[in-house]
Amino acid sequence: MRAKLKKALEWLWSKLKKILLFLLNPRLLLCIAIAWFITNGWSYAMLGIGLYYGINWMIAVATAYLTFLWFPFTPEKIVTLLITIFLLRVLFPKDEKTLGVAREMLNGLREDIRARKKRRAERKEQKRRKKLGLTDETDPAQPDSSDAASDGPEENT
Repeated sequence: MRAKLKKALEWLWSKLKKILLFLLNPRLLLCIAIAWFITNGWSYAMLGIGLYYGINWMIAVATAYLTFLWFPFTPEKIVTLLITIFLLRVLFPKDEKTLGVAREMLNGLREDIRARKKRRAERKEQKRRKKLGLTDETDPAQPDSSDAASDGPEENT
């Protein structure tokens, strides 16, 4: 039991360490900060300046944009991530380590999504078969191998 727990904790630590090293990379943090300021930060700065100097139009614009950001359907986080990746490629094109980890994480995510879709399709097919009362042997969608062999004319040689 202890060995399993130790192995599980080591596995978890290796994953967490990899993620933390990726996220706390100074180049990536710089790109995230720039991308965040492009998508969100300007509105916080504008709101602060507007409140400090009493400029009503700045307060109104910043408040309207910030209100929009808090709606659940805004794609702001996705746009920030895309801008971050773009900036990382432009500002640090030789940083293959960070880009490689990002590609690896993306490929893992794609594999997880494909596996979920496959499991969902299998469950859906099982429900369909159960609803129709079919088993693997009685599925009309699957051609019977004995029928395929006897379809053509028989020749005796």
